[in-house]
Amino acid sequence: MKGSLERVESALSRIATRRTGFDGRGINGEVFMRFLRLGSKQVTWIHGALGSAKEIAGAASELENPEMELGVLRMTGPRLQAAMFGTLLLATWVDFLQLTDALLRECFICSFEKQFVDLNRVRGLVETPLANLASRDPDHVEAAALAMPELMGALTREFNAIQSDGREAMEDGGKVLVAMQVLEMVTLISSLKMSLPRLPPAAPATLGVGLAMSSGGVMAGSRIVVSAEWVELMRRLVQAGVISLPAVSAAVRIHGGQVMMAQAHQDLPEGVRDALGDSPEVRGMRVTGKAGAGMSDAPKHHVLPKEHREWFEQRGFKGDMDIDQFCVRLEQAHHEAIHGGGNWTLGRVWPGEWNRMIMKTLRDAEARAGRMLTRNQVLDIVAERMQFYKVPIVFTKGRSR
Repeated sequence: MKGSLERVESALSRIATRRTGFDGRGINGEVFMRFLRLGSKQVTWIHGALGSAKEIAGAASELENPEMELGVLRMTGPRLQAAMFGTLLLATWVDFLQLTDALLRECFICSFEKQFVDLNRVRGLVETPLANLASRDPDHVEAAALAMPELMGALTREFNAIQSDGREAMEDGGKVLVAMQVLEMVTLISSLKMSLPRLPPAAPATLGVGLAMSSGGVMAGSRIVVSAEWVELMRRLVQAGVISLPAVSAAVRIHGGQVMMAQAHQDLPEGVRDALGDSPEVRGMRVTGKAGAGMSDAPKHHVLPKEHREWFEQRGFKGDMDIDQFCVRLEQAHHEAIHGGGNWTLGRVWPGEWNRMIMKTLRDAEARAGRMLTRNQVLDIVAERMQFYKVPIVFTKGRSR
């Protein structure tokens, strides 16, 4: 993802610094600048998501309790999925910018207004999914990932329509050779570049991030979808619960190309399934609804009590590791039980009530140590209590203050 993001940034920089024509035609002109800014804005949050995932993974590796280590590692999932699909969508958006830039500069018959309308229509398709991914909210990220194959299909059709219109305009103006050079040789950073040999004029291009690699990859039909190394990494992340099965399924279908995009509600292609191996995780890789993706409307329980936020902040629970990141979904009955029943006021009378118990346990541990606990020590102690109370160590983001 970092490599793809660097290529995106480089392309955006080249477009932004390129001189406009004598009449101001070019994507970096004043009228089109809003489209460039949309791209630059995405780069910032994707870098943030990757940096956050790296920080959380580092924190997870320092924990002694293996269940808590895995629980914290799973917190990187929404960030990784958001960055993966955000980079894919951003690379595709930059391809549209480069195509529009080429048409504005080289096709003087092409209507300035039409290019603006076309690009603004595409912006309408990508802006909401990008905003959902940027939110890093697990539900929004998952929904955006599941909708991505269909969206990429729509964007592919848009790209080919704009490309075809530009070609016809240039050919009508007698600039046939220029049309071939400009529209078929534009440097693209999404998986359009994977279309080899060069596509005939009527053939569709395939948009997406270039995860397709060389020999040793996994085949779907007659083309390489993803490398065997990528498949193995995804398998391990899925088994650990870091990346969701529907998200991996969506990513594979996108990289499978235009034909597989139409199979939005089918299983993984046979070649990829064979490479992943026959296991419950692999058999479960299909697009599902909210329930199938492992999400529900069960209440969220703050493992680290909200009323003691300041206490936890003093022990390192800030930023990407603040207490709002450590919530779990529990069935209503289970949630009420660990809080001493449906009446929260009476529940606090019980010494075993979760908030009361966890704070007493942590404060007793500090008294024995004679010093303030570290963040990792707090998490290791909390993990033991979670296991005793049969609270799953599967975190989701709760409501921030």
